[in-house]
This record gives sequence, structure tokens and C-alpha cells, in this order.
Amino acid sequence: MNVFDLHNTSKVYTAFNSQSIVSDTTTTGNIIDTKGFESLEFIMTSGVITDGAYTINMQEGDESSLSDVATVAAAEVLGSIDFALTEDNISKRVGYVGKKRYVRITNVSSNTSSGGVFSGVAILANASHQPVANQ
Repeated sequence: MNVFDLHNTSKVYTAFNSQSIVSDTTTTGNIIDTKGFESLEFIMTSGVITDGAYTINMQEGDESSLSDVATVAAAEVLGSIDFALTEDNISKRVGYVGKKRYVRITNVSSNTSSGGVFSGVAILANASHQPVANQ
């Protein structure tokens, strides 16, 4: 296997369904199962942001429903994501180096009335079994 081959050693999932956020709230993303992978990166993309501020946080747990959900410790997060009014149509990323099996992101909005549009993907990489089947 070529060491530069990302295609056969990674998998992509929808981590945050594309949606418009129009109030001050915490919007929860999809649960990502990290079994069989050693690396996880979240990529969030903004659409048009008309007002508000948005902070992406990470949650983790060992239960598939995340009934044991906890905020990921800062030492297990690589980078940070905040979106401001002037950041239309850009992508930002944040990595996870924790050891829990299930992880998700949340988008915390504040000072929001007309809002912004967001979506996100999770990239699982460094698979223990390769090649990884495409979805």
C-alpha cells in the first residue's frame, strides 16, 4: 500500500447535517464510531452567515447512543473552530486524539436571529484493516 494513499486508508461520514441555524442554541451532530481507525478529523463548512457567532465543540463516550456523553478534554482536541459573521463559505477543521469509541461535534450559536448555514464531515483515517471499503 502506498504511504501517500489516503483513499484506501480512510472513510468519510456526515458529521453535521447541512442546516440553517437561526436561534441561540446548541445543535448536535451525528455520532461517529471510530472503531477500526486511529485518527479522526472533523471539517465544518459555513454557508452564508448573516449574524451570530458559532463555536464547534466535541463530545465523546463509550456508549453507542452517547448516553455517557462528556465534553472532550482540551488536551485531546487539535485546534479549534469558531465562525464569525465575516466567514461565509469557508471550511475549518479540528482533530480528535482521545480514546473514546464514539465522538460527535456540536455547534453552539449565540447572538443569532437570522443565522447561518453549516455542514460538516468526519474523516476517519489510519485504518487498522486496509483497504477501506468505499461507501
